[in-house]
Amino acid sequence: MAFLQIDKLLQTVVNQKVSDLHITTGQPPVVRKGGHMVRLDTKSMEADDTVSLMKSITPERNQQELQEKGGTDFGFAFGDLARFRVAVFKQRGHIGMVLRRIPNEFLTPEQLGLPAVVKELINRPRGLFLVTGPTGSGKTTSLASMINYLNETVDHHIITLEDPIEYYHQHKKCTINQREIGVDVPNFPEALRRALRMDPDVILVGEMRDLDTISSAITAAETGHVVFGTLHTSGAEGTVNRIIDVFPTNQQEQIRTQLSTAILGVLSQALLPKKNGGMVAAYEMLVVTPAIANLIRENKTYRIPSSIQTGKKYGMQLLDEALFNLWKNGLCEERDCIVRSNAPGELTQKIALAKKGLLSDEEEEEEEED
Repeated sequence: MAFLQIDKLLQTVVNQKVSDLHITTGQPPVVRKGGHMVRLDTKSMEADDTVSLMKSITPERNQQELQEKGGTDFGFAFGDLARFRVAVFKQRGHIGMVLRRIPNEFLTPEQLGLPAVVKELINRPRGLFLVTGPTGSGKTTSLASMINYLNETVDHHIITLEDPIEYYHQHKKCTINQREIGVDVPNFPEALRRALRMDPDVILVGEMRDLDTISSAITAAETGHVVFGTLHTSGAEGTVNRIIDVFPTNQQEQIRTQLSTAILGVLSQALLPKKNGGMVAAYEMLVVTPAIANLIRENKTYRIPSSIQTGKKYGMQLLDEALFNLWKNGLCEERDCIVRSNAPGELTQKIALAKKGLLSDEEEEEEEED
């Protein structure tokens, strides 16, 4: 019975192209559609229903982890229709689940609206390329698109280290080995250490969350590999600071120097609902030029935002510029843009001036160039 039920639910998720399915006791299943939580028109879930749904899809190893730690994550395929990343957890003694749909098809960098300079940066022979943003901002989708672009255009060996594996890549021009943390290898630092002995050109590190992983990723980027990493930070300045702050004070100066030579760029993103349904991403793009490398080395990261503003010719843009343009072009509501802004006060002011037609010509021209 439960399996039929989960199949039906997953089919609904695929048909309606929603991003997430939430299952918890005391209410019907809920889907996230265009950023909003929508209840499905079915009966409320009892505690037994959630347990049997959980058991119908959760591997033995994960059920054990759920018992021991109160939560577990895994990925699975729903036939050829989609893959799902699943988080199972306990709440108030009952079982809850969130299933994130991972589409089977890859979007191109152009379809995602990624800044054009991204392709150029990821084709460099070595360096660290970071994709950052809050949970659910589409980092995984952007990275999958970049890996797929490389897979179609160059003959590299790509190793991905993920927890869990989300998008599955076929070998096209590249050889791609995907290692799942907890299944194929115990943890990120260990996976990174091993990866360096496997003759990689590109290494994707699913999450740079601790000193060991960050330090290994920087080293890998310095020694002739392209390393993609993700962090839950917002904005380029915050990302650089976050990496440096992970290290003990007496190592920070050395890390600044290492990072300044290793880092290629930072893509920060936010996902917003579009007025006519669907979602759209806003991007901040930092390209590390010699001048920006100096700011990182000299601990002047507070000057990064103004350097991005003046670095348009290198393909840079601030998140707030991207948000302003989404509002100006009528794609997103003002409120949705401001909530995701790095400087909400300034953006509110700029929108107010634009509404009155009071933006200076220079600012208008700047926007037109985008």
